[in-house]
Amino acid sequence: MRVLIVEDEPYLAEAIRVGLRRETIAADIVHDGVSALESIACNEYDIVLLDRDLPGIHGDDVCTQIAADYPRVRVLMLTAARTLDERVSGFELGADDYLPKPFEFPELVARLRALERRTQPARPPMIESHGVRLDPFRREVYRGGRLIRLTPKEFAVLQTLMSADGGVLSAETLLEKAWDANADPFTNTTRVTISNLRKRLGQPWVIQTVPGAGYRFGT
Repeated sequence: MRVLIVEDEPYLAEAIRVGLRRETIAADIVHDGVSALESIACNEYDIVLLDRDLPGIHGDDVCTQIAADYPRVRVLMLTAARTLDERVSGFELGADDYLPKPFEFPELVARLRALERRTQPARPPMIESHGVRLDPFRREVYRGGRLIRLTPKEFAVLQTLMSADGGVLSAETLLEKAWDANADPFTNTTRVTISNLRKRLGQPWVIQTVPGAGYRFGT
């Protein structure tokens, strides 16, 4: 995780950075709104730890700009304000979380970790059928506990077939899913790839040919 600390109190900013580094969280520091926007434009941050009362460009305006231009970046807003209305207004500006000062450092870390999880793309679900397990996240295929080495195209074809849940897919459909727009629709590439897949997965065959229609995964 990489965090940008935007805090106009140098000692507090440095104390936060030291603490985050102990938690193996990379952190940079800027002390005003202008520098914050410049730094975000030049670096990829997961979270901005944003003090609300900043010199130059106010923290509210920085938050609004981040929400508009960098929607992937999460904002944890820090402020001495404690009233409900003030907290609500911070969320309305685009902040993802809110922590009033003074705060306990373990709570800050916990909130950062929670926001980090929200920045991560969800892992695609594992696909398992007829003794074959396909892991889209790790790009791995197992049969009977044995790792099957596949080429990228073979993996793409197998994933498409398994995701069809027993449905019949034409050679043209597989070609569209696993190859780019420049693929020749009259090529025998799909047939060759299916043949190679069968050999790699072994018997009993789990990819069936449906005459005149295409292919399906299953026995």
